[in-house]
Amino acid sequence: MEEEAALNPVIEALTEPDSSPPDRTFDATLRPRRLHEFVGQTKLKEKLEIFVEAARLRREPPEHLLFYGPPGLGKTTLAHIVAEELGVKIRCTSGPALERVGDVASILTNLEPGDLLFIDEIHRINKTVEEVLYPAMEDYALDIVVGKGPSARTVRLDLPRFTLVGATTRLSLLSAPLRDRFGATFHLEPYAPEELALIVRRNAETLGIGLDVEAAALIASRARGTPRIANRLIKRVRDFATVRHGGTADIAIAEAALAMMEIDEHGLDPVDRLILGTIIEKFGGGPVGIQTLAAATSEETETLELVHEPYLLRLGFLDRTPRGRVATDLAFRHLKAERKPADSAPSGDPLPL
Repeated sequence: MEEEAALNPVIEALTEPDSSPPDRTFDATLRPRRLHEFVGQTKLKEKLEIFVEAARLRREPPEHLLFYGPPGLGKTTLAHIVAEELGVKIRCTSGPALERVGDVASILTNLEPGDLLFIDEIHRINKTVEEVLYPAMEDYALDIVVGKGPSARTVRLDLPRFTLVGATTRLSLLSAPLRDRFGATFHLEPYAPEELALIVRRNAETLGIGLDVEAAALIASRARGTPRIANRLIKRVRDFATVRHGGTADIAIAEAALAMMEIDEHGLDPVDRLILGTIIEKFGGGPVGIQTLAAATSEETETLELVHEPYLLRLGFLDRTPRGRVATDLAFRHLKAERKPADSAPSGDPLPL
């Protein structure tokens, strides 16, 4: 009886209608559907094309894939493109959504041969669920423990051959056993301005915006090397042009729209400038500890470290030192600020003893 009670939740998860999040309709308006339509990431595309074509010629599912890099660079789009190129179905979920063994068991047992399972933010997956994925990825089997103590036994269910595609913004948080089970790992990098300009012009045409070449280049230059941000800026420029200029946007209108959004010539938003301004004005340019900086700007530490700092570091406006964050000369010039004497600058967080 005890064994049956332990098995019931698992049986229910395997037999009840699939309770995993439904597949999101692929956004055909702005996302490319095929690999040749995908702009940028040239080296990645070349390797991925060979990887997919080899699997197609062998008529077998490709090995498991892992995409990693900053948010908004196209990891989800590439997962859908792989499914489209192979002509297979894609099932989408995310790491935080897979809380129980029954959740992942329900999804895996409902896959068909050749299907692609996409897990976004895979580094946030529950560790218990992660261990269930090991035999599923390696042996295409699902191991379920039934019972407790000396009477416990393992039931193995065979799974169809499928391809797991994982996406993560923080590769370091992925455990080594899970990371090693991916057959190919691809790193996405920020886009060059000319690549973003092509994306902006194509997506503006798709959205029905009359956007000239100069306006597209302007938007691309302020998109922080990220297509997702570029698409967001296009839509806001479209709103501005629709309300005030009849739907057509030249460089002057795009400039006015970006000024209204407080996006400057380097793509910095008000919070970016607040961070730099706080370091310069309150702490004499630094160094200042991250916790002190978070308190001074009323932002969370993780928000500073994961959202704003990477771009400021990439631009060369910010430095990380053992004593804290330091605003560079470029930041001073950008904000048109002057350095104060070193002895008058407040200190950051105290050094640990």
